[in-house]
Amino acid sequence: MGQALLAYIGIISIVLLILMGMDKSRAKNKEWRIAERTLFTLAIAGGAVGGVLGMYLFRHKTRHNSFAFGFPLLAAIQIFCVVQLWE
Repeated sequence: MGQALLAYIGIISIVLLILMGMDKSRAKNKEWRIAERTLFTLAIAGGAVGGVLGMYLFRHKTRHNSFAFGFPLLAAIQIFCVVQLWE
């Protein structure tokens, strides 16, 4: 069970990381953007670690308080839960 959960979180984190990069690229090119609701939904669904990495890797959404505080808080909660379930 622990390995499956870790794999799920890893995959969804990679998806969110990629979407953060795509959204940043689209923002620079003034193209259609990925909805913030979509990004938060994936973060809540387990991808917050990827969201935090994407924020700082691509320097994207770091000025939005909901992202700057929300993603790291979700990531900390998710990491805590994984550690607790792993034991």
